[in-house]
Amino acid sequence: MTTTTATQQQPGQAARQSVLRASGVTKRFGGLTAVRNVDLTVDSGEIVGLIGPNGAGKTTFFNCLTGLYVPTEGEVAYKGKVLPHRSHLVTQAGIARTFQNIRLFANMTVLENVLVGRHTRTKEGLFSALLRGPGFKKAERSSEERAMELLEFTGLAEKRDHLARNLPYGEQRKLEIARALASEPGLLLLDEPTAGMTAGETSATRELVLAVREKGTAVLVIEHDMRFIFNLCDRVAVLVQGEKLVEGSPELVQADERVVAAYLGTPFEGEPGEAEAAEVREAETRGGDETHKGGQA
Repeated sequence: MTTTTATQQQPGQAARQSVLRASGVTKRFGGLTAVRNVDLTVDSGEIVGLIGPNGAGKTTFFNCLTGLYVPTEGEVAYKGKVLPHRSHLVTQAGIARTFQNIRLFANMTVLENVLVGRHTRTKEGLFSALLRGPGFKKAERSSEERAMELLEFTGLAEKRDHLARNLPYGEQRKLEIARALASEPGLLLLDEPTAGMTAGETSATRELVLAVREKGTAVLVIEHDMRFIFNLCDRVAVLVQGEKLVEGSPELVQADERVVAAYLGTPFEGEPGEAEAAEVREAETRGGDETHKGGQA
């Protein structure tokens, strides 16, 4: 598969620094290759989109970036430092994410969910928590103040004491973003943040992501809503069959005939059928847990 990369010089781009650098990332499940030799960078101040048909390997690639999967080949670096293959250490380094399927603590309050996201940025340990001395109480107040700032930012402050399970769907998505931001990331990864949303909720999510960028956090986003992606991102990369097909400005990507073919179903040489794509998805589900356990051994 031939890969095309083209980017447009953006105002102020010269001052940008690389936040994420994925080099030659490959992920195999047995004899199936879900992601093959993918290179991708995200710079400070950028919003980058990652798109592709179902079964293209987008979420698998995200899982490799965040330590949930150990890449078979290649490496992932954050601000020049190669990341360990453990998700909590990736979060501690400065990368946070949301998930395609909402993963909130349903029986905890909105505020408590955000406070969970603060755990990588607090230094108080078990001994301090048991004693509940002045240092612990100060850290606790600081975390709650920061959590409330994020709830204000995402428009959820008035629901701080509501159980997460009682929030409307769109607000649950916002809460996931607030919890991810609680770890003070330099890069936020969003996996289909507008899935199942109404047009109004999608528009509000776009404004929220732009505001996140304005606060100094770079964003990498997977999404199937092409209007959302092309109106949001500075740069878009397309995965097909686990490989990067094209990367560039939204205008360049929209005009690429291979991208149109991939989404409209027009076959091109070597394209797998639905049976092969389903086999890859099944292998991901079957092999993901074992792979992650192997990375922690």
